[in-house]
Amino acid sequence: MKITFVNVGYGEAILLEWEKDVFGPEGFTVLIDGGGAETEEFADRSTGRIPLWEYVKERRIPRIDRMISTHTHEDHISGLLKTAQLLPPGELWQSLPPDFYQHLHSLKGFSISNPNRNKFRNALDDYCELCRLTRERGGVIRKLQAGQSIPVGPDTVIHVLAPTPERLDQMQASLEELYAQTDPDSFLEKLTVLDAQMNNYSLILMVECQGRRILLPGDTNRSGYKGIPADSLKADLFKVGHHGQIDGADQELLDAVAPEAVVCCASSDRRYDSAHPDLIRMMAKAGIRQYFSDCPAVPEIRIEPHQALEFTIAEGESLSGRYR
Repeated sequence: MKITFVNVGYGEAILLEWEKDVFGPEGFTVLIDGGGAETEEFADRSTGRIPLWEYVKERRIPRIDRMISTHTHEDHISGLLKTAQLLPPGELWQSLPPDFYQHLHSLKGFSISNPNRNKFRNALDDYCELCRLTRERGGVIRKLQAGQSIPVGPDTVIHVLAPTPERLDQMQASLEELYAQTDPDSFLEKLTVLDAQMNNYSLILMVECQGRRILLPGDTNRSGYKGIPADSLKADLFKVGHHGQIDGADQELLDAVAPEAVVCCASSDRRYDSAHPDLIRMMAKAGIRQYFSDCPAVPEIRIEPHQALEFTIAEGESLSGRYR
């Protein structure tokens, strides 16, 4: 299996690929999140930054067999929609009931001046459109929740560690309350609260392949792992949560995961204090190799411009990332 972290700037887009000689006559592709879709994010491409839909065209990826949305924030889901318009997924995996989107309506009627709230409102609309497009093109929508283990390839299983059914019920109730609002002030208040909670509603996935374990927690911060047994978090490769902001991990979490290597999906401008120097130093002190999807300026690490960061996961292969 090859795992690729595409340089989508401030956002995440992760491809899992099995070539045709490994997985049937045509290979197999799983896409986890898709980065953002705002033009401004890709105005400066000096670090190799590229929209996901352009990347899959350049790579001539023929199709997306499974598309996974970890949570509904613009920098994770809006690029999925643009990519699905090019390559509709065979299945869309997410954490809400498959038909939930049918009860939602466009939120563009609400005027929002705050840029971050506007991004979240757009992400919710993009989620609904992604579900509609998947169904219209013959795809299947599948709900994931903690406790599931899903075979996806030769010697490969995706374990769903979170969110729990209780957390999913909370998210669904919050969305229903939000969409029931007609008063602009009440709508904005509930939108703001749900926006702040959404990171810790992320799917937390453990990909197990060829004896290696890869922990992919979406934007979950260090407080979002409560209830997950520490031994379930042990991984060789850890994509640190929340773009490496200071709340993305702490020493207790790093001790539980004990990774050989960490990937941080921070933008080159280190927006919102992503790739936080204190967290970078904590991981360096623990002897963890560090890689980055973009090119943030971080202590004592030089990162060359690149479109993507790739790892090959195979028995006997070293866990070493390559910038492309």
